[in-house]
Amino acid sequence: MSRWLVLPLGLLLGLLLPLGAAGAGFPELERMVERGFLVSAEAKLLDTGEVLGAIEPQRQLSPASVTKAYLAAAALDRWGPQHRFTTRLASDAELNGSGVVAGDLILEGGGDPALTTEDLWRLAQRLHQRGVREVEGRLVVSQWRFGPVECITTDRCQARTRTANAYSALLSSAGVNYGSWCVSVAPGAAAGQPAQITSCDSQTTIVGIDNQVETQPPNSGTELNAERVTRDEGDVMVLRGQISLNASPREVYRASSDPAQQTARTMTAMLEQAGIAVRQGYTTSVEEPPAAARTLAAVDGRPLQELLLRTMNYSNNFMADVLALNLVDTPRSSLLQAGDAIEHYVAGIPDHGPLIMQSGSGLTTENRTSAHGSNILLESMFHRTALFPSFVASFQSPANGVSRFIQRGSSTFQNHVMLKTGTLNQPIAVRSVSGYFRTLSGRWGVFTVLVNGTATTPWLNWAQVLDPLADDLERMIEAH
Repeated sequence: MSRWLVLPLGLLLGLLLPLGAAGAGFPELERMVERGFLVSAEAKLLDTGEVLGAIEPQRQLSPASVTKAYLAAAALDRWGPQHRFTTRLASDAELNGSGVVAGDLILEGGGDPALTTEDLWRLAQRLHQRGVREVEGRLVVSQWRFGPVECITTDRCQARTRTANAYSALLSSAGVNYGSWCVSVAPGAAAGQPAQITSCDSQTTIVGIDNQVETQPPNSGTELNAERVTRDEGDVMVLRGQISLNASPREVYRASSDPAQQTARTMTAMLEQAGIAVRQGYTTSVEEPPAAARTLAAVDGRPLQELLLRTMNYSNNFMADVLALNLVDTPRSSLLQAGDAIEHYVAGIPDHGPLIMQSGSGLTTENRTSAHGSNILLESMFHRTALFPSFVASFQSPANGVSRFIQRGSSTFQNHVMLKTGTLNQPIAVRSVSGYFRTLSGRWGVFTVLVNGTATTPWLNWAQVLDPLADDLERMIEAH
């Protein structure tokens, strides 16, 4: 008997499956092809390599935020799950016995993508515990590692002057609060009065506020419209609408025009609240701190495995691109260099195939990969025993994930799949999904589905992709 005749039937069928065959194993998803969408899809088992379904698996398409899975793998490979980024306060000036820094105080941004006001408050407290009560010079926020980073996407370029969202935050190695301002909107004392608007995490107002929100009678509904604009005096949050007298406070987030300056303003407020006076105000710099600068206070960020969970679960573009910029070894790095670093990592994974990365977030519409390539990445991480737990933990389960829109399909799909999604609407519509599944018998599999629209198919929503995918994957899970 010929050797190939004794292969398991499922594996034999997988090997014989024509990889370019439209719809093979994906009968429901195949309808997207019939409607004119570009699709690259593949699902396979990891123990045997059996391909359970494929639609043009080698086709290069935009992955949108599925890009973040590539970033997560590259970051874990570079640093390991427990790596932390450090932010420090330093000075090359003398600290005299009266607690006075006789010069500038430097905040050196360490590229922590999840630096928050709480961390800056801890820095201020540690500086106070060091005995510092006054800075004769300036607070200098140093973003020498990277920043301000050139914008290469439309939303980020527009955010330099105005924005109505938080996802287009600009980038810096010294950014805080994910590059976005936060204000709290609460009802005034009586109907007809202006709402009360304050900074979310400071006793003093850090960002400018243009309050056009009116308090309305109880149970009259709350409707808020917010835009951050940049005026001569700096960033201003313009808020319009109404809030009910009995409504709870609402938090509003909008990207800042300059994340390093945002950090400078926020750190100054924290120092003031800690009783540390800064006599000459604040500024930002792209210069590395002097070699003679001594660390006066430092704070370590969260471990990388926690950063990746937030980056992936919430598809946080600021965090993803800051992490990607950290992969570049030379200072003053760009997003294109960050993309090159990810490509260099993937080049070491056999059989991946072509890859174009111009960011770690997927906001760059030029990113390209294939369903086969994405599955090869997932398979490579599955076999890295020391890294895989942290990697897979960053994927969402439809049954328990933070994104409600993925809670679709049967309980089989919702409880046997871990996934990352990607969404773009311009210049073409993109809906992408990639991740792992467990069959009913406990076997591991990987799947990737990339759906791109065209000029003739401009409208695409998640139901069109997730509903048929859930049906197709459910059959695969139950059959194996």
